[in-house]
Amino acid sequence: MNGHAVDNVIHIKTYPELPFNEEEALRYAGGGDDQVRQLLRDAWEEAADKLDYKVCYRRYPMRRLNGEGGLDLGFAEVTSRHLARHLRDCDRIVVFAATLGLGIDRLISRYQQLSPAKALMLQGIGAAQAEALCDQFCRDIADSEGPCRPRFSPGFGDLGLGLQRDVFAALDPERKIGITLNGSLLMTPSKSVTAIIGICRQL
Repeated sequence: MNGHAVDNVIHIKTYPELPFNEEEALRYAGGGDDQVRQLLRDAWEEAADKLDYKVCYRRYPMRRLNGEGGLDLGFAEVTSRHLARHLRDCDRIVVFAATLGLGIDRLISRYQQLSPAKALMLQGIGAAQAEALCDQFCRDIADSEGPCRPRFSPGFGDLGLGLQRDVFAALDPERKIGITLNGSLLMTPSKSVTAIIGICRQL
């Protein structure tokens, strides 16, 4: 691993529940009329207690390597002009992995056979709640660390998806919160996210 961690601890944070944003879930599910909205509410009633909100994360220093987007993230070296620009006023990062657990995947799989429409609503719920989890975690980091840049995930812009391997090596999310990474760099549970949060320099 390149660089030195600000701390050597992989932190784990859990949330007992998060508010349900019906409009966001409906948007992810593709929208619909009152009948669709009721189906979404029924799906939420079934899914709510099966969501397992977990995050693992680590803090690292960050430094620039050259003028072409080179960055030492503390756990990996990357070349990404988009990420370098995004982190232009940062000298520290938090790298994290977040998941809703396998419960929502099992429900989706079940209803893909029984009711594809309900499975679609569950997909929307999963996407919305994964975003809600990441948003809440980012707010918590801003509260504890100071002003932050919005999260930036591997595969976004010119940041290669291959960084997922380094994130998994740094965080060990399989043992910590139950996320696995396959050879195609897809995560299980499917409603999982990895990302980098830049911590702005303190003036």
